[in-house]
Amino acid sequence: MADAVVVISETIVQPESYEDGSDRVKIHLTPFDLFFLRTEYAQRALIFPQPDPETNIISQLKSSLSIALKIFYPLAGRLVKTHNEDDETVSFFIDCNGSGVRFVHASAVTVSVNDVLDPANAAVPGFWNAFFPLNGVESWEGVSESLVAFQVTELKDGVFIGYGNNHMVADGISMWSFFRTLTEICCSAGGQKMFPPLPLREWFLDGIDYPIRVPISETIFAKVVSPSSSPPDLRKKIFRFTSRSISELKEKANDEVVGFDDDEDTQISSFQAVMAHMWRSITKNSDLNPQEVVHCKLAMDIRQRLNPPPEKECFGSMVGLATATTTAGEMLNNGLGWVALQLNKTVRSQTNEVYNRFAENWVKTPKIPNGLVVNNSLVIASSPRFNVFGNDFGWGKPIAVRPGPGIAGHGKILVYPGTEQGSMEVHTSLWSHVLEKLLADGEFLQHVVRLY
Repeated sequence: MADAVVVISETIVQPESYEDGSDRVKIHLTPFDLFFLRTEYAQRALIFPQPDPETNIISQLKSSLSIALKIFYPLAGRLVKTHNEDDETVSFFIDCNGSGVRFVHASAVTVSVNDVLDPANAAVPGFWNAFFPLNGVESWEGVSESLVAFQVTELKDGVFIGYGNNHMVADGISMWSFFRTLTEICCSAGGQKMFPPLPLREWFLDGIDYPIRVPISETIFAKVVSPSSSPPDLRKKIFRFTSRSISELKEKANDEVVGFDDDEDTQISSFQAVMAHMWRSITKNSDLNPQEVVHCKLAMDIRQRLNPPPEKECFGSMVGLATATTTAGEMLNNGLGWVALQLNKTVRSQTNEVYNRFAENWVKTPKIPNGLVVNNSLVIASSPRFNVFGNDFGWGKPIAVRPGPGIAGHGKILVYPGTEQGSMEVHTSLWSHVLEKLLADGEFLQHVVRLY
């Protein structure tokens, strides 16, 4: 099956009318960016219906991408690593030099959309990876690798657009904003629509010199070759929640939270209710001792939590990790509302002061984590608020959204809006023995209407 995907061409697409000059922009990195130095490129994909045979989608996409990169010019740059010999440290910044992005055109004429959506096929070694660029590439490799790359694979009855992006350069908000602009350019026949200048992130910390200096010892990264597929005891599953089941979970959580919280204004959101249901159910089926500590890490947009806040959709990576911690016993002795309240409190605790304190302390003793998942933890990323299904190149709205092979490791969870209004998709990566018990858990399944 892996041989079904054939690469036709691989090119570099540069920003339209780019002129190399000494005044090109240099973007300094914050502690929140540098924290992701060892994180693999974020990989996502949209699957589309088959375009009109008369449409030259590759030419159309390349020309539209060139125009979009003129607007979102940081994506066409490269990471620069500077050695500071005076104190044995290194610094990084983004050089917006217009080097361009990798664009791969591939064909899989024997593969249908249903084949791609079938998890049995997606688990075949090499098959899923073959749809994505930049497999196994980590953020620090942006010194030579494209900061974003696209692969367009023409299927028997559809189009698969997979991409990977350097998480230090752009987060989910910025990448989906870029994707929306790309589709609008494509639909406007060559960029006739006028777009405003890109709002760059201007936030940096008062009193902290940049570029930030990181000890060389923290940046000696051994390149690990990623396996062609997930470990055999690790499985992926997509859980879908309808708007009705989400409303039921939200109502249940808010009813129960009254007994645990003195603040009458506390309101559990739909997202918090669903994530509390996932966290509690996974913990329940993980065979943990009651005393074992469990964590839930939420990747959060920090833009509107800073003071003063930057523009709502300023470009860059502005993600903080908010961590809720408890024990397996305490979680299971309490209900959905109590678990949702822990997430709610954790979210509310993320303030401008907390972020500045983290950054100030990190600069004093920089530490680059080797992965974000620790024992007994969930890491939740993406958002049901992203306008994933609004990206239409003129061929029709996306059929589905999928993460790349990089979502591996027990406890990694991505959340997206569902295809139906108000629904959610929860993409999980779990140990097989945990997933098997989860799929037999009636309390969990009563809120899940469709499994993939």
